[in-house]
Amino acid sequence: MTTSAASRDSQGSRVPESVHRRRWVILGVLMLSLLIVVLDNSILNVAIKTISTPEPVGIGASQSELEWAINAYTLVFAGLLFTAGLLGDRIGRKKVLIGGLVVFGIGSALAAESGTPVQLIAFRAVMGLGAAFVMPATLAVLMNVFERDEQPKAIGIWAGGVGLAIAIGPITGGLLLDHFWWGSVFLVNVPIVIIAIVLMLALVPDSKDPKPGRVDLVGVVLSVVGLVLLVYGIIKGGDEGDFTSAQVLATIAAGLAVLVAFVLYEKRSDHPSFDINYFKNKVFSAAMAGIALVFFAMMGVTFFASFYIQSVRGYSPLQTGAFLLPLAAAQLIFAPRARLVVDRLGVRVTTTGGLVLLAAMLAAFTLLDQDSPMWVMEIIFFFMGTGMAHVMTPTSVVIMQSLPREKAGSASALSNTFRQVGGALGIAVLGSVLSTAYKNGIEDQLLPLPAGLRDAASASIEATLGVAEKLGPRGEALVGAANDSFVHAMHITALCGAGVAVLSAVVTGLFLPRKPKDPPAEHSGEQPEKVGAGH
Repeated sequence: MTTSAASRDSQGSRVPESVHRRRWVILGVLMLSLLIVVLDNSILNVAIKTISTPEPVGIGASQSELEWAINAYTLVFAGLLFTAGLLGDRIGRKKVLIGGLVVFGIGSALAAESGTPVQLIAFRAVMGLGAAFVMPATLAVLMNVFERDEQPKAIGIWAGGVGLAIAIGPITGGLLLDHFWWGSVFLVNVPIVIIAIVLMLALVPDSKDPKPGRVDLVGVVLSVVGLVLLVYGIIKGGDEGDFTSAQVLATIAAGLAVLVAFVLYEKRSDHPSFDINYFKNKVFSAAMAGIALVFFAMMGVTFFASFYIQSVRGYSPLQTGAFLLPLAAAQLIFAPRARLVVDRLGVRVTTTGGLVLLAAMLAAFTLLDQDSPMWVMEIIFFFMGTGMAHVMTPTSVVIMQSLPREKAGSASALSNTFRQVGGALGIAVLGSVLSTAYKNGIEDQLLPLPAGLRDAASASIEATLGVAEKLGPRGEALVGAANDSFVHAMHITALCGAGVAVLSAVVTGLFLPRKPKDPPAEHSGEQPEKVGAGH
């Protein structure tokens, strides 16, 4: 509903009337910025098979290199979100948002021209740097141009924008790959960035925290190093098919040790990246856990789904994008409406129900084999998206309304950090489960091959199919074995993802409130946060 100026004043509003009148237009501009950050990963989901193909079609990236191409972006993104949120609070969210868009656009142009997997990984990290400054700023600006009574609706639409990006990404990627080279899936970001910057300059107000914290460089370094070591160890274990090797265990242990040091340092710091005390609130912690675990399960599953559709079932990138539409459409439809379910059933029931539905759909992947009707997968994707929509919106509202408005940048950064870390670990852990299970399933079929060729063929289903193609008629049996092994590995991976979703449902069922709680009181004596009128 539209709140009158008088009623807003009576609620102690700090949103100027000129900003309030154009709040929905501002939301549209923010969603365009959000679109490119999310769209890039959803485009990549249909491009990974092409990128893994040897030159000149792709760059011959292995499965572990593909995981790094995704996770280089995600790790830099997640590692710098704390700092990005604080910088937005300090120097202005609009300035940080525009700067992030510029860096993201430059990284996209460079990634499009990558000649090797290593270059692609490096330039994806640059894109992650830019995205880290975009994502939290969009939600922070949103919280500062909408009144509290409209925030759940606005956040629901914002979350629906994620669904829109997921819908547009695969179709756009498929169209581009059908007509252009693989780098076009990154180059398409550049014109969107330019349009977003122009609209941002014209329409979006700036805002900042009147009492911002100092930037925590030590905390940033510790968080990034810890996450990189942890994810590297997990991916390496999957790549080698052995999680018990001394090198893998040492790397994972080192990553965990650095992350523990990060938490201890943050507890003692007088200017932490994030306030550990936030997590003493069980509701806040449960919402964070819920959003992290849902993305853990979701990102890991969408990683293998693309290989299943293209490599096992033989569909094109464009067709793959079309098959992913129900997942995105459900989020687009239900995310803005999830607040109505929350009003009726409460936060706890809505979120836990969404996670249970997601877990059931992940487990349903075990129904798919090489000849399953594709409409079965379409139904699974639709209900997966429905479950996600009823998790993302209520948890985002709980998180953003747990902190005062002037800390919106920090709250948004925390929310997105846990989402991205959950997604990165999902790709690393479930991708490693997939890789290990596939190698174990195919190794007996590769014994007749020479040792060097055997190692290359076991790297991924694409590698196996590439070797089978070179063998000609002798490789036909290998194709069938590769498909069988991949489907079996997919079933194992999907069940692991379902287990994580069940764990998340238990957490939210125990600790989330039935109804949203009142916001924390504003600090007395603080000057109202300044929201510009359009500069």
